[in-house]
Amino acid sequence: MIHAGNAISIFMLENEIAEFRFDLQGESVNKFNKATIEDFQAAIAAVKAHPEIKGLLVTSAKPTFIVGADITEFGASFALGETAIKDWLLSIHDIFNSFEDLDIPKVVAINGTALGGGFEMCLVCDYRVMAQSAQVGLPEIKLGIFPGFGGTVRLSRLIGTDNAIEWMALAAPKKAAAALKDGAVDAVVSDDKLRDAALDLIQQAMSGRLDWKAKRQEKLVPIKLNPLEQMMTFNTAKGMVLAKAPPAQYPAPKFMLDSLQTSVTLTRDEAVKVEAEGFAKAAVTPQAEALIGLFINDQVVKKMAKKHEKGAHPVNQAAVLGAGIMGGGIAYQAASKGTPIIMKDIGNPQLALGMSEANKLLTKQVERKKMTPVKMGETLARIRPSLSYDEFKDVDIVIEAVTENPKVKEAVLADTESKVRDNTILASNTSTISITRLAKALKRPENFVGMHFFNPVHMMPLVEVIRGEHTSEEAVATTVVLAQKMGKTPIVVNDCPGFLVNRVLFPYFGAFDLLLKDGADFQQIDKVMEKFGWPMGPAYLMDVVGIDTGVHGAEVMAEGFPDRMKPDFKGSIQSMYEANRLGQKNDLGFYKYALDKKGKKAKTIDPTAYDIIAPVVTSEKREFDAQEIIDRMMIALCNETVRCLEDNIVATPNEADMAMIMGIGFPPFRGGPCRYVDQTGVAEYVALCNQYAHLGKAYEAPQLLRDMADNNQKFYG
Repeated sequence: MIHAGNAISIFMLENEIAEFRFDLQGESVNKFNKATIEDFQAAIAAVKAHPEIKGLLVTSAKPTFIVGADITEFGASFALGETAIKDWLLSIHDIFNSFEDLDIPKVVAINGTALGGGFEMCLVCDYRVMAQSAQVGLPEIKLGIFPGFGGTVRLSRLIGTDNAIEWMALAAPKKAAAALKDGAVDAVVSDDKLRDAALDLIQQAMSGRLDWKAKRQEKLVPIKLNPLEQMMTFNTAKGMVLAKAPPAQYPAPKFMLDSLQTSVTLTRDEAVKVEAEGFAKAAVTPQAEALIGLFINDQVVKKMAKKHEKGAHPVNQAAVLGAGIMGGGIAYQAASKGTPIIMKDIGNPQLALGMSEANKLLTKQVERKKMTPVKMGETLARIRPSLSYDEFKDVDIVIEAVTENPKVKEAVLADTESKVRDNTILASNTSTISITRLAKALKRPENFVGMHFFNPVHMMPLVEVIRGEHTSEEAVATTVVLAQKMGKTPIVVNDCPGFLVNRVLFPYFGAFDLLLKDGADFQQIDKVMEKFGWPMGPAYLMDVVGIDTGVHGAEVMAEGFPDRMKPDFKGSIQSMYEANRLGQKNDLGFYKYALDKKGKKAKTIDPTAYDIIAPVVTSEKREFDAQEIIDRMMIALCNETVRCLEDNIVATPNEADMAMIMGIGFPPFRGGPCRYVDQTGVAEYVALCNQYAHLGKAYEAPQLLRDMADNNQKFYG
């Protein structure tokens, strides 16, 4: 044994070859944390101290190669500031460069995944052999940063600037065939031949059949682009990349492109310094803090879900009640992930609609070549339309997705309960109605839980699992496991009208209504909030949700929280509803809709909309300052999020923020409502609440925030 550390071991093989094996102790995966970096430096010194080593085989002892840098550890160090980050990176570059400069050939055998810093480790080797099932990539842009361990420098020299920009900007993992085609790896072999192929490549390099020194030299010298080629490459790249990632929202791509543009004319040693400078600038942005926070929050949500899994019983057969768009979407999602599901309704036309929805979604998958026709047939076969309860004796969980009316739901749920086994779980897909209230119609309320999907089901990742007053932990656990099995992210919340997401969303719509009453233009509000980062402004969103759905939900919320959700005025949303303008459902709402060339509903301006809301506008129409619109909309939403924490509807700010991002499209680069309050400054945010408190209870700072401001606390330390 040449070296035995906490993360790396080195031992001699035959023919003067040593194996340089990553195996981080105490962890299920290899990652670049502080311990690995320190051991990496020691391992390099060990190789240098053993001149009998003439070639290195770089491997992983774990099912994956290296998953990347430990962002939970390194992300915290970003608070130290730009200079400290740059110095830290330069010290890492020294280590990576010294490994690359070892005067022996090095071949890495890539198994599983090699992402971020893990793939950057592969890039410092002279040759890369990749298992057929493996994936590689540089996903750092998703975290508001960009590759910082030399990835921008080495990848661009290996596969060309255009390809490297695409890899880094899209941030998607690459399968073996794509990596080989672009030149990022040198060979792809079946998984069982990975080690032998890598050893063969080392022996070819050691024997002189491969000129490994010339291959390495390509990474050490400037990129061969003349000034005109450079200008064309980066002008085109900036036009494409920055159009999709505006620097005001996502600054990291611009920092990455600027760094790469500067470094193409430099040697490796100078280029990595430029990379470190650009990385440090990106790392200290609020967007990086928010996006890294989202990554960490996602881990928290998964851990919380795992805690809730205990006591679940298997779901081998599911059922959905109601075969509309939502029921069909639920059936499709379950079947596409392998769970057989019965879809029940009261008539053949309804069943035909539900099957049509599932068939439409599957056909799109086939058209996009993400599914074969055979697989589509197998998936459809898992959905069994039914007009009766005859097959319900074998159902483990029933998801109710009938019309959003408490009396209808109560009747359907009670009827269903009488037709299933005593231990069958009943789950309601209600979006606003209290689970405890609906449970009063049942004999076994302990088996009843909320399972709130978001529309469209196949696209929205979140499922709220709602615990009613009498809901058992077994019911919660079973529903959580099913949601995960369906490919969704479950967040468990406690019961109240609207639960978490819709409870927070309706004050946002209330703020919108109040702005219109005070003379704001809904088009201006939409433009401001979309520029702020929302995928669509509140008027457009209400049209997409359905104005009738919005009005009904508002009534439920007003009953549940009259102090801040029951307005003392008639709003524009109500006026639209009374004029039978339901949004995209009937192509008339705040906007008018017509199919575009791609068959999607496109909005256009309809002057009639202004005539309809004119009677409820009590102030003279004026153009508002953009920040006032943002403040009034965001205060109402953030305050209700905090109240949900106060009321223990949601357990942690991590889950609250993730729910808003996954459920209603809260701008990811702002990290969620709690992160938004933190970045505003809690004391400053409370002062803002005080400034707008005259508008009503929704704008008054919750006591939790006042206490946090007094004690100089934040949601995220």
